[in-house]
Amino acid sequence: MEKDIIICTCEEVYKSTIVKAIKDKGLKTVEAVGEETGAGTVCGQCQDDIQKILDEINNK
Repeated sequence: MEKDIIICTCEEVYKSTIVKAIKDKGLKTVEAVGEETGAGTVCGQCQDDIQKILDEINNK
């Protein structure tokens, strides 16, 4: 099993939290992930990582 990693250090949001939110709520944008989880809403440095996760899940 893949080790859970922190994606957003400002808000301490883990990859598993972001993946669950995307799958459960059908999120399509970085902004929607931010509204749901708080990830990417402080400094914005993790927004590219969030986009990669969105692409992985939504392009399956």
